[in-house]
Amino acid sequence: MSDATTEAHGAPDGATGTGPAGGNGGLMVKAERVHKSFGLVQVLNGIDLEVRNGEVFCLVGPSGSGKSTFLRCINHLEKINAGRLYVDGQLVGYRQKGDKLYEMKEREVAFQRRDIGMVFQRFNLFPHMTALENVMEAPVQVKGLPKSEARRRAEEMLERVGLSDRMKNYPAQLSGGQQQRVAIARALAMEPKLMLFDEPTSALDPELVGEVLDVMRGLAEEGMTMIVVTHEMGFAREVGDSLVFMDAGVVVESGHPREVLSNPQHERTQAFLSKVL
Repeated sequence: MSDATTEAHGAPDGATGTGPAGGNGGLMVKAERVHKSFGLVQVLNGIDLEVRNGEVFCLVGPSGSGKSTFLRCINHLEKINAGRLYVDGQLVGYRQKGDKLYEMKEREVAFQRRDIGMVFQRFNLFPHMTALENVMEAPVQVKGLPKSEARRRAEEMLERVGLSDRMKNYPAQLSGGQQQRVAIARALAMEPKLMLFDEPTSALDPELVGEVLDVMRGLAEEGMTMIVVTHEMGFAREVGDSLVFMDAGVVVESGHPREVLSNPQHERTQAFLSKVL
């Protein structure tokens, strides 16, 4: 880690390497003044937010507002330039010594990622593997699970997302909605404590959106902690516990989804929602 980046991660007053107040305090995710830039383009401009255990946390906003970038920072797919990110009380991607942060080695970051499931806009399935093999792959390769146990878990997860009759199908033989449900099953097979969804329905035909949202509703009912970047305002209103509207890399407005969506206070939120509701 360069000196400039190390200094940018100087510890705030009272900070420790094990998270706010030395524990998670019922929080699954805590962001403190998170900044991220790509070259001269500042994408995140000091994000502060908290996601509680068991919460469905929705991020909405226009394209380019930083939503997806922030999601990728949570599991260190993107490295933040300043600030701090904690998952379950642990710093993401960095280790603290004194008042400085030092980036973890890739294998240590990979170990952290095992507890964070991510579902992308595009399904990213292995085309040469069946649905069952796609779901089995990470538990075997990453967690070292015996193939028999991985198969049992994969079958259970595919049944959970309503695809018990498609286990032997290859991605090309599945609809977009079915492929996305395989991707969700693949993430769940790692037994994550946090699920990240990056506009999981945006690449789907309208008639296929509902089957993916139904799976996500089921996860919410089971108490899975979820951060969802979405344009599906009906889902946010119905299922979400908290909603944040982002624009230009900052949190513009936040609150309960029904309150924000029905009575937005900020003019920028009002302008955005007038176009999408």
